[in-house]
Amino acid sequence: MTSGAAKAAKNDEPHYTGHRDRLRARFLQGGADALADYELLELILFAAIPRRDVKPLAKTLLARFSGLPGLMNAEIHDLLQVNGISESTAATLKALTAASHRALKQELMRKPVLNSWTRLMEYCHATMAHEKREHFRILFLNKKNELMGDEIQTSGTVDQTSAYPREIMKRALELGATALILVHNHPSGDPRPSQADVEMTRAIQRAADPFSITIHDHIIISRHGYTSFKSEGLL
Repeated sequence: MTSGAAKAAKNDEPHYTGHRDRLRARFLQGGADALADYELLELILFAAIPRRDVKPLAKTLLARFSGLPGLMNAEIHDLLQVNGISESTAATLKALTAASHRALKQELMRKPVLNSWTRLMEYCHATMAHEKREHFRILFLNKKNELMGDEIQTSGTVDQTSAYPREIMKRALELGATALILVHNHPSGDPRPSQADVEMTRAIQRAADPFSITIHDHIIISRHGYTSFKSEGLL
């Protein structure tokens, strides 16, 4: 190829080709801290959208979902409402979120969670804080207070879920659990417990007593933090 032809071929390359190369180089040299949130998101979108300038889309997504946490926990149908997001791209984003949550969970499994409280709260916040519906989660512990199970027991509306003490005890006995940590989220953003939350916790505690199953805590997760029933003297 002549120098003139080579120059012409280079000029035919999309304008974002060099940008992608530079962004990858910055990431490889400086890590995630070297990139803004929208640039980190661009790197993720590169794989799903190989032939398009994705910077505008990255900025649109962050604005639409109020940052990375809201984006990574967005529902598939909400992602698909954004112009430029295909099912394939939405699946890529959700797969990344699922992998992140699974990694956090695997770090906790079979470890004494009471000695890893910060990591436990990070996991609960990552998986629940930005949910639009309430979910009631049960963490099942063995005699060493090691996490042996993590299950969502019920899911409700935007502001209400119901826990069933008998079903919780049945599942705890099936797993051989000797202690539980109850966790649920408040989509409203307010982590303060309601009277219904307090009454539900007491009902579960009464159901657990005959089986000598300890309720270590009940945690309410929200976008703005969490509340521990134990720390508040409610357990």
